[in-house]
Amino acid sequence: MQDNTRFDGRVAIVTGAGSRDSGTNTTTVGNGRAIAALLARRGARVLLLDVELGWLKGTEEMIRAEGGTCASAVCDVSKSTDCAAAVAEAVRQWGRVDILVNNVGISGPPGDATAVDEAAWDFAMQVNVKSVMLMAKYAVPEMRRQGAGAIVNLASIAGLQGGHPGLLYATTKGAIVQMTRAMAAHHGGDLVRVNAVAPGYVYTPMVASRGMSDELRQQRANAGLLKIEGSAWDVAEAACFLASPAARWITGVTLPVDAGRSAGNVGATPKPSGLVR
Repeated sequence: MQDNTRFDGRVAIVTGAGSRDSGTNTTTVGNGRAIAALLARRGARVLLLDVELGWLKGTEEMIRAEGGTCASAVCDVSKSTDCAAAVAEAVRQWGRVDILVNNVGISGPPGDATAVDEAAWDFAMQVNVKSVMLMAKYAVPEMRRQGAGAIVNLASIAGLQGGHPGLLYATTKGAIVQMTRAMAAHHGGDLVRVNAVAPGYVYTPMVASRGMSDELRQQRANAGLLKIEGSAWDVAEAACFLASPAARWITGVTLPVDAGRSAGNVGATPKPSGLVR
């Protein structure tokens, strides 16, 4: 029986595929590195994109150490010319594009509407939102040539509910949720599926760089119904499922990967004290 979670013969592009850690550390990695590595592990040829080539070195090393196939390219996803060149590079290397993972994103400027920096707002909107449109602009025509394709966008539970301290971040992630639905409607007739993953409090190098204490990490873990800390590998499993043939009848969906945090308050339902009739 064919394994419909594999990507043999397929070509994937992953934006933000670098990670701010050293070497081939497989425990604490960024979402982009984990997604790219898992796609390659399951047979895809993967074009790794990031704004700094050095950030991609560890991802390349990880994939090649496992016998996978990949290539790296510098790409500023806020620029149309860079996005067009990236898709063209994937086609030059391997002749096709089947999967696009729009992973790149920044936290952006802090603050509510009364405090957020306007110039930083504009820049972050380009990186987080415009980039999703630009990459799809050039990838979708290549997917049409293949007769099908899959796009996975990285949103966040911050885009599903209020409460995030930064207006910019929550707004951009909410925009990605709605863009996913709109793109699914636009491209469904071409059998190009468009879905999103909404991570919760996962522990990545970007989070680690903030000097997070063990106590705060546990508090973040306790915010979910499962009360366990998530990693980029949890996000990668969801993204790869949505990109795979196993999800052939799924489009327009945003899948929370958050230990149940967005499903409800962990303290809302008391534990049963005895037999319930």
